[in-house]
Amino acid sequence: MSSHGFGFGPNDNDDDRDDNDRNRDDKGGFGGFGGFGGQGGPFGFFGFPFGAPSGQGGPGGPGGAGGADGQPNLGDILNQFGQMFSGMGQQFAQSNSGPVNHDVAERVARTRIGQPAAVSDSAREALTDSLRLAELWLDDATTLPSGANRVEAWNSLQWLENTLPTWKRLVDPVAKRMNDASLEGVPEEAREMMGPMMGIMNQMNSMSFGTQLGGALADLAKGTLTGSDLGLPLHTTGAAVMLPTHLTALAEELEVPARDLYIYAVAREAAHQRLFDRVPWLVERMISSVEEYAAGIQIDYSSIEDAARGLDLEGLQDPQKIQEAMSQFQNLDLSPKISSRNEHARSRFQTLLALVEGWVDMVVTDALGERLPGAAQLDEAWRRRRITEGAEQALEKATGIDLGSPKVREATDLWRRLTTAVGMERRDQVWDHPDFLPVAEDLDDSAAFIDSVLGGSESDDFDPIAELEEQLRREAETGEKDNGSDSDESGDQSGDGSSES
Repeated sequence: MSSHGFGFGPNDNDDDRDDNDRNRDDKGGFGGFGGFGGQGGPFGFFGFPFGAPSGQGGPGGPGGAGGADGQPNLGDILNQFGQMFSGMGQQFAQSNSGPVNHDVAERVARTRIGQPAAVSDSAREALTDSLRLAELWLDDATTLPSGANRVEAWNSLQWLENTLPTWKRLVDPVAKRMNDASLEGVPEEAREMMGPMMGIMNQMNSMSFGTQLGGALADLAKGTLTGSDLGLPLHTTGAAVMLPTHLTALAEELEVPARDLYIYAVAREAAHQRLFDRVPWLVERMISSVEEYAAGIQIDYSSIEDAARGLDLEGLQDPQKIQEAMSQFQNLDLSPKISSRNEHARSRFQTLLALVEGWVDMVVTDALGERLPGAAQLDEAWRRRRITEGAEQALEKATGIDLGSPKVREATDLWRRLTTAVGMERRDQVWDHPDFLPVAEDLDDSAAFIDSVLGGSESDDFDPIAELEEQLRREAETGEKDNGSDSDESGDQSGDGSSES
């Protein structure tokens, strides 16, 4: 879990800021709105809600305002407020009122991406040829039909433009709930006193969130290789989206022929599209799992409260005691603990992501293993890259929450064992309905799940949808019989009573 959430951590994005930005932060400006010195806490206006302790980006902390002895100076603080509010009224009036200012996010991302070169026609033709070959080979490894009817070759800016709508869906509920949860820890009296400031603070948080999102998306845009590189359904299905400039750079880094990497990456993208396009419920279920997790976010401030209770207020008259207290705070982890009441949604998301990536790993290996030289090397390189630049890292950068690491290797092993046990066709039929998919426990012990698929039907005409409908029909009939039995018993009791009378 990132301890900074939607705020900015120390030294975030120093290399990407211009000199004016650095000067603002050095003067205690509004860099990140995380604290007086520009070093943000977990969330909220001052890093901690309405004030950061020393050493956490607040007054007197590293980078904060203060006099020669490092203590807060009222004049400096007022100057910082003036710099923060100066000239921002028009921006607030024009900005959106949502939890994330997406106008700011897009501007920041576009600025950092710059003007990437357009994709050449030769690269587009090479990708088109690679897609034809990859689809032909994938037909031998899965029964799911092709979901990509064309190749779209994008640069970084095009990736940003086409994936922004999905990122909004992923980030907005998290930002809104984080903002609401941070205010829940503030006493009601304090909220009433700060009433006139709340609107401005919400707008500043919205801008801060937008700035962080823009930086995260720029980093992703400059490194992503395919439209489904992260295992997430970020763009409209129906096309195999590739970023050839990045693929060429990676081929040089790995010292493999660019053509081989094109075919391998296109095969992965095409396999993803077979799932996302041919399994209609999958995309919505993955995104809604993030939304559901976000809706249950809660923040525990007990660490801050415990630290406050330990303060010796009378001893703070002594400068030495003040220095000791400041050192104590600097050595404490005062980050509020972030969790969710909907932990099951996070588990569901992790499992879905693992199943998608595990299935793609297996299908691509089966399709290319003996046909593409160096396929094993590319497999391993892709797995290593996923560990450091996978979906969980991308989501944490963009949303500030840790959704955990998917068990992709375990999922790949499950799909492999299932294929051996029931064959390719029945394996792929598991995707027909979400209730047929393995759950988190099955990734650690796949035997029971495989047995359930084996026992689903003794014939070769296994139809999972028909099985589900039959099960629902039997349950309905059982319910009707139970209701009928209750009515009969009621009638018998009534009859017995009347005869006795």
